[in-house]
Amino acid sequence: MKNENVVQKIWALCHILRGDGISYHQYVSELTYLLFLKIAEENEIEKLLPINYRWQDLVNHPKEGLLGFYQEMLTHLGASAESEVIRSIYAFPTTVFSHSENLHAVIDGIAKIAWHDVSGDRFGEIYEGLIEKSSQDVRSGAGQYFTPRALVNSMIRVSKPGLGDRIQDPAVGSGGFLISADRFIRSNCSEQSYRENPPKYQGVEIEKNTRRICLMNTFLNGLDAEIIHGDALTEDGRELGAASLVLANPPFGSKAGSRRALRADFPYRNTNKQLAFLQHIYLTLNDGGRAAVVLPDNVLFEDGAGRSVRQDLMARCSLHTILRLPKGIFPGAGVKTNVLFFRKQAGVATDGVWFYDLRTNMPAFGKTNALTDSHFEEFEHLYGADTGGATQRREQGESGRWRRLSRDAIAERGDNLNWLWLRDESSDQDDEMQDPNEILIAIIGHLRSALGEIDALSSEVEAEDLQPKHAS
Repeated sequence: MKNENVVQKIWALCHILRGDGISYHQYVSELTYLLFLKIAEENEIEKLLPINYRWQDLVNHPKEGLLGFYQEMLTHLGASAESEVIRSIYAFPTTVFSHSENLHAVIDGIAKIAWHDVSGDRFGEIYEGLIEKSSQDVRSGAGQYFTPRALVNSMIRVSKPGLGDRIQDPAVGSGGFLISADRFIRSNCSEQSYRENPPKYQGVEIEKNTRRICLMNTFLNGLDAEIIHGDALTEDGRELGAASLVLANPPFGSKAGSRRALRADFPYRNTNKQLAFLQHIYLTLNDGGRAAVVLPDNVLFEDGAGRSVRQDLMARCSLHTILRLPKGIFPGAGVKTNVLFFRKQAGVATDGVWFYDLRTNMPAFGKTNALTDSHFEEFEHLYGADTGGATQRREQGESGRWRRLSRDAIAERGDNLNWLWLRDESSDQDDEMQDPNEILIAIIGHLRSALGEIDALSSEVEAEDLQPKHAS
């Protein structure tokens, strides 16, 4: 059975839950509990689960009182499972089911799937497919947090994660970057070499249910992963070791929502979340470490603290490449984005930055026109084989998508990295949209973008208010 068919069968069960008012995101979170029990049976890892609290105990329970038994089961697994990871998956469990009948219907639906046709190494891919499905729900806005698979794949292909790497994502979400990095490594080495020198994975996630999904995802895919529940921008971030590779797409939004104090080691403390994440990433890299990070345009041009952070980044690291991303690839977010690629090496600062413009004169992306691996082929070819951007490169000129700014030229621009040189000859992307869902996503995106601008202004005012007042 193809993975897509299994994903579709499981996803179809969500219609059962609409009567309980359950969103797609909540549905995937709930499936974390149920699918783990079923897959543990199929994978023969049930020995890690307490007796009487396994999949068949759930299947065989009478419909009457099923919801109460299920709630008891979740609590028991969170407290008594032998494996620390399993206890974490079931920690502080809350079910969104309100009726035993609906719970029974979903359990029955999962049980009827021909799981014996699914090989053990495919379970993780099926779960990833469900997470991707949830990101397509317009109402939840989850799409703004889901990095398109083609973009993730491209970032990983040029970053080349390898054996022995310590790979981190400080805003790990469901763990997509870590999973994809591990698949890349396994596809380029033997099983024995992987066992002898495995990569280590670390992530930080602030939201409990999302961390739960990430724990499930990394466990099913066989990663040696430590997923910290916390906020990497606070002292929680100090639990991470030095990273040899950081892959990340920090959440969009100008203002850091946490009331907890930012880390004391950040050189430039302010309320802009992206600037704080960027500082965390270049500070956490070890000597020789590299990073590929998705960040919005404001990081490239914002003055004040923004300019100071860019100067610090270019002094501490070689910021060698910026990929300008197309519009519309994060549904409902309403932001223009880029990928910053940099390497940290003692005594090596930025001497120039290469730009690839994948935004100007590009079509509108959405459901009817998905971003694919082929869109990144030219960029990856021009990027070259060296992960640190040291491959010999050649400019394409004013009419091409691939150009370079020297460090002196960047300084002359006031350290503004928001450089677009191509003339945009395309029509307004919103005018090209015909699908009602895509139009709705665009409207939501514009509203969120406007709110983001208000948020940014509010942050600047707050920052000014925080400055010490001198007596006249």
